[in-house]
Amino acid sequence: MEREELRGIKRVVIKVGTSTIAHESGLINIYRMEHLARMLSDIKNRGYEVVLVSSGAIGVGAQRMHLSERPRDIQGKQAAAAVGQVVLMNMYQKFFHEYNYQVAQILVTKQVETDKLMKYHAKNTFGELLRNHIIPIVNENDTISTDEIIFGDNDTLSAVVAGLVDADLLILLSDIDGLYTDDPKLNPDAELMDKVLKIDDQIESIAKDSSTKLGTGGMITKIKAAKYATKRGIHVVLANGSSNEAIEKILNGDKVGTLFVGGEKR
Repeated sequence: MEREELRGIKRVVIKVGTSTIAHESGLINIYRMEHLARMLSDIKNRGYEVVLVSSGAIGVGAQRMHLSERPRDIQGKQAAAAVGQVVLMNMYQKFFHEYNYQVAQILVTKQVETDKLMKYHAKNTFGELLRNHIIPIVNENDTISTDEIIFGDNDTLSAVVAGLVDADLLILLSDIDGLYTDDPKLNPDAELMDKVLKIDDQIESIAKDSSTKLGTGGMITKIKAAKYATKRGIHVVLANGSSNEAIEKILNGDKVGTLFVGGEKR
């Protein structure tokens, strides 16, 4: 598959990490969030169907609760998520409304994968929203999730959502440029990989965990998410969300980040 073929896709799921929409302090990066809303609205105007998976609720909530860092205990995370989710949705609603688009909030747990009835209703809800030109904004339902039903990171969640809506493309935006041949922070000779045709043991061995005080997940979770999606015939691009033009460039077929080529649709 060549990058230019991405120009012909119709339905895209876009995941933004905490570092993309929030400053290190936990305060919302208003400039980035506003630009994201403008970009996705313009993509909608061009005929794409868009689902947004947004991280940031716990980090933003922790800031609003005047906590020094992201909570580590389950009660703290759930409380911060309850506060932060309201803040995020208010901001998204405000920005998208300026471009005449309505958003909808969808909070899910891992049960959406295993519970057939829940999966059925989730698919129907997403389908109805997209038919009505609504932009679904998805996050994990952190306030009620337990170890048994938690995704734990929004990379995995976004891959599952991409499968639920039968997306053509999943874009994972984070604070990394893509998949390198080695850790670029430790190895100056590490090279950015343009394309991965198959996620095998060698590719998985390259991934190394990382974390920030505001977000969760690292390269390992992104590789696992890409593997989940590509097995279902969904192409995945992992790119740096700090570039305001990243999404547009990806959809134009430019070489941005790393492309994981999807297999045949199931």
